[in-house]
Formats: sequence, C-alpha cells, structure tokens
Amino acid sequence: MDQLTAKLKKIEKQNYRAYQQIKGDYDFGDYTFHIDHVQGDPYASASRVRAVRPWSVTGLAWLLDKSAQYQIAARDFIARTFAQLSKQESSLSISLTGQAVLDSTAVLFTDQGIELRFRVNLPAEGRSVLGKKADNLLTFHLPKFIRRATLERELDLEALKKHCEVVEDQASLRSQLDKLGLLAFVGNGSILPRVAGNCDLPMKDAVPFVAPQSLEVTIETPNMGSITGLGIKKGITLIVGGGFHGKSTLLTAIERSIYDHIPGDGREYIVTNQNAMKIRAEDGRCVHSLNLSNYINHLPMGKDTSDFSTQDASGSTSQAAWLQESIEAGANGLLIDEDTSATNFMIRDERMQALVSKGDEPITPLVDRIGQLRDHLDISTIIVMGGSGDYLDVADTVIQMHDYQPVDVTEKAKQVVLQHPTERHNESESSLETFRPRSLNCAALQKILLDGKFRVAAKGLESLRFGKEFTDLTALEQLESSAEVNAIGWLWFQLAQRPGWSNNPAKEIREMLYGDWSALMPNQGDLAKPRPLDVMAALNRMRRSQFKASN
Repeated sequence: MDQLTAKLKKIEKQNYRAYQQIKGDYDFGDYTFHIDHVQGDPYASASRVRAVRPWSVTGLAWLLDKSAQYQIAARDFIARTFAQLSKQESSLSISLTGQAVLDSTAVLFTDQGIELRFRVNLPAEGRSVLGKKADNLLTFHLPKFIRRATLERELDLEALKKHCEVVEDQASLRSQLDKLGLLAFVGNGSILPRVAGNCDLPMKDAVPFVAPQSLEVTIETPNMGSITGLGIKKGITLIVGGGFHGKSTLLTAIERSIYDHIPGDGREYIVTNQNAMKIRAEDGRCVHSLNLSNYINHLPMGKDTSDFSTQDASGSTSQAAWLQESIEAGANGLLIDEDTSATNFMIRDERMQALVSKGDEPITPLVDRIGQLRDHLDISTIIVMGGSGDYLDVADTVIQMHDYQPVDVTEKAKQVVLQHPTERHNESESSLETFRPRSLNCAALQKILLDGKFRVAAKGLESLRFGKEFTDLTALEQLESSAEVNAIGWLWFQLAQRPGWSNNPAKEIREMLYGDWSALMPNQGDLAKPRPLDVMAALNRMRRSQFKASN
C-alpha cells in the first residue's frame, strides 16, 4: 500500500498518462490489490482493478461447501453489497446483472480467496493527475468497501442466506422440469407484470398469479419445501385471451426465467428450460448459408433455399431462419408471440389458400410444421395467439388469460375444433427434414478482429463490437446483461484462435462454457456466462460471419 501511495504522490499534477506508472500488484496486508489496466485519459473507459482477499480472513470459507448455484448466488450478493457500499464514490463501479442472478466474473471464489473485479475512474483536473485524491480513494475509502463486502460479520447474513436459498431453489425447480415432462413452471403467488417497459422491477399492487387446479403441479425444493404452481407441459401450448388480459406478460415472464431472479423480484419461482428460445420476425437481418427448405421453397427465379443467404431478410424469412438456427444450436423449446411474428410465416387461412394456390406460395406456415417439430424432433412450443384459431387443431394445452389469471380451456378448445372444423389444407408437401450443423470459418473471425485492432466490447444489450464489426442484438430479448454480451464477444475471440473451419461451432461453444468457463476469459469483471444458444444467435447476426453447409 505504501508503494502505491508513494507513486501517486510522485505523479501529482503530471500529465494523465503518468497514471500508467501505477499498474501492478500491491500488498494491503489482508488483501492483494491488482491494477490490471489503466485508462489512457479521463474520458476513456475506467481502469480495471481486482482485489483478492484470502479465505482465512473473511469468515466465509463455509460457502465453499455449498452447491454450485448457492455459490453463484453468494458471489452475486457480495457484488451487490460492494455496489451498495461504494455508491457514495461515483468513481467506483462493479458490474451487476439487474434482477437476474448470473454466473458473473464481478466476484469469483478461487483457491486464493474471494476476488472482486471492478472499475475505478482515476481522478483528474482537466488532463492532469490528481494523485493525492487518487491515493485517498484507493488506500483509504476503497479498502473499507472491500473489507466490509467480504467479511462475514459485516454482511447481513440473514439476507445472504435468503438470497442464496431462493436462487438454489430456482435451480432445483429447473433441474426437475425434464423428468416432470415440463417446459416451464410458474409458481403460485408470482408477480408477472413489471413497472414499465424500461424498468424490470415488479409492479406494485399487481394481481398474484394462481394456477388453474387442472394444471397445478407441486415440486419439492431444498429450502422452501413444496411449491405449487402452473406446470406448462412439453408439447404445443397456446396462450389465448382478449387484449390486455396478460398473454404477453405471461410469455415474457417465462422467456426471462431461463435465469434465476433475486428475492423480491416476483419471478423467484418461475423457471423455464434453459434451452427454450424466443424467436420473432426480424426484417433486414442477415442469413448465412442456411437450409430453409422445411419452411420456404420454390422461390421466384429458382433461388435455392437449401443453402440460403441474404443480407436483407424479410419478416417471414428471418423468423424461419431463427427457428432453424435455434434447432441447429440445440434449442428444445420455442417461445413465440403472435404480435412480433410474421403473419404469413405463422398461418395461411383457407380463403388465402383459395385465392393464391400453393404453387405460387413458397412459404410453408408454422402451423403445418409445428406438430412435426414436436413429434419428430421433441421440440416444444409456447405461442401467444389471439388472432387465429387454426392452431387449436395442433395444440396439446390451451391456457386462456383472463384478468391476468390463467384458465385451462383445453377441453373447450377441443369442442370448438369439433364444432367449427377448419377448411384450410395442410401445406407441408414433405416430411420435416433434419440437417447437419453448418461449419463456421474461424479464420474469417480472426481477420475481422485483426482489421479492428482486436477490439471486443458490448454496447449495452443492443450491439456487440468485434473488431470493426458492430452486430445488432436488439432482437435477442432473452439477454439480461451487457456482461453476457461482453462474454459472447470473448467466446468469438476464442473461436477466432482456431485454424480453418469449425464443423460444429455450437458444440465447441458448449464445451468452452462447461466447467470453469471464466478461465478462458480475460481478467475482467464485466463478463457473465451466456447460453450457447445466444452466442450462436449473435454469431448468426454478424454480417461478416462465414458459414457453409457441412460435408
């Protein structure tokens, strides 16, 4: 510590670049302080630092005997505690993940101890070093925050244990979905609505969710015991109802519950299979060498759809592409909202079939493939549907939302199908084909990196910079944090180090994310473990990605 103080005093009032001299490691007695990266000027991204505190001085070594999910939750709690303690110092920031609990690198449990990774905006006057002010921040205020966030007697132990137990219970619920034949579970008492579109906090005075008795499932958890709620079975589930009754709100809660949520969020006991993918129409996106022949065929001018590429996809083509890409990446569930879908991809009614013959229509709508996805590929689907009754013919379960409460109308839907038989024709002219994963040109990724001086950075949740390329991720609604986007970029970086072509990039990404995934990443605190599905979805949207059909 004294060495750091001496350096800071020495560079007082020098040019801001003099701060580069403090890069290195410092012994603070009960923790080691690492300054890994020093910002180049006061307006650049803040400096990256780490503090490693040995287990022996924390009183928290008992956490190492807990489950993996309990430890992830404890790390998340410590990061949130550090953020709360340091909020009085605007120069300090640690990466948080909103209402979700992700496997983040902001706090790590290592053999050496508890490691905090955060940023410090080193103080300046214009472009001159304020060494004494920096010394006060780094050697007086910061040590207090570090010690209080990593010392058992300074933490709210009751809140810590509740935080971890709630997350551990969610992980337990999610792990039981498969054996219970469920794609998702929504616990009774859950609060689904959010305050606003730009605020993820639970809405006050919202109606608590209560499952219909016919669809109730009770699941045991290690901490809360029995939890009862709506079990959404594998297969095809329709969510129907009038406008403003909560259809999309239920789907949004389900799609966001691929991850765990903090206590008080309202969605603590909503869980969804982690391989469920929300898809939608996305006009103007790119598609790379994808086989779309299950959904699109005989295009004008004989354009081939078995190896289809475009830099400007239509709504229907983009949604068909996302579906096929999701299957390729390992999805076992699809989440779809009619409001954000391409109508001609979802349905073609009997009148339109009569007006435009199948020979003139290249699209095979999803309604004619969805049963095959279920029966042949074991892919389940949850669809919010308000405008077409043709999906009732293929639905296994139909849930009507009324005043934000679910009603099981499956039997009523079957009666409607009998009383009002459809007159449309099934337009699937062939059986559903399965295709081998495409190959990815890793050397092309390396060139993109090289052209952009190896820059990798998230721009919020909306964009990822990789080299000079900026990839639009706006449509990926299941991303929770920019820390995930950063990690996606660094996983691409790992792929870029591999020579030639990868024959199965999704498999290689899954292998990278297995086990101690953060060991592959740089020493940064703003990374969070993404799903392989989202890594591939982002890669499919980078316009300079190079894919080809596998041999």
